[in-house]
Amino acid sequence: MARKRHTPEQVINKLREAEVAIAEGSTVAEAARRSVTVALLQ
Repeated sequence: MARKRHTPEQVINKLREAEVAIAEGSTVAEAARRSVTVALLQ
């Protein structure tokens, strides 16, 4: 099975989501976990 590559826009959106989560008080680990979970659901 071929690996899916993320577009630059998708990467930037994930980083922005993580930045918002961290600003809201989440830890880096929680923000990363949330980002991965969202990516898996798409």
